[in-house]
Amino acid sequence: MAPQIAPSILSADFARLAEDVERVADSADWVHVDVMDNHFVPNLTLGLPVVQALLKHSPLPLDCHLMIEDPDRWAPEYAEAGAKSVTIHAEAAKAPIRTLRAIRAAGARAGLGVNPATPVDGFADLLGEIDMLLLMTVEPGFGGQRFLDVVLPKVRRARELIKGRDLPVWLQVDGGVSAETIERCAEAGADVFVAGSAVYGADDPAEAVRRLRGQAEDATAKAGW
Repeated sequence: MAPQIAPSILSADFARLAEDVERVADSADWVHVDVMDNHFVPNLTLGLPVVQALLKHSPLPLDCHLMIEDPDRWAPEYAEAGAKSVTIHAEAAKAPIRTLRAIRAAGARAGLGVNPATPVDGFADLLGEIDMLLLMTVEPGFGGQRFLDVVLPKVRRARELIKGRDLPVWLQVDGGVSAETIERCAEAGADVFVAGSAVYGADDPAEAVRRLRGQAEDATAKAGW
């Protein structure tokens, strides 16, 4: 699959979300929405009402990343609202298979998120239940953090697991993705890249997305994924 770029509005202007989404509409593939509840992670961002409002104005599909304590309760509602991808965290879900199936039944792609210290091998049997595996490359909770190189071997291992089962599962990385790190992520096997500060901290967010995509495409071609 060709690399995809999902700018994170965690780094956008919350007072101008619709405008900031429009700024990358012609260059990005997704809008990444970080939902945080100040319980699963030590930060509070936005929730379902804001997603519902944004859906009315976004020209791009929404990729909702739920960093919340009770994803089993809330995740299907994001899919029912119209989000095209909804990711729950393995560390938070009590009934992951049921919840992932409910997300799919509501018409969205189902994602499973994994924190930096959580091994991926234990979730190999769940790969058939998901459309995307999200590997955090920072500790979840805040934007603008430094990329954790220690996660790169896990990215490569996840790609091997997906490839070994011949499944159409996307592999997303989230956290510290920038011009300095995206090539390493692509070489390790990632194909969906969440970038917040690297996009919305740039003078021209759309051009920043295009540059990141070019780097990811070049690195993916060299790696042969």
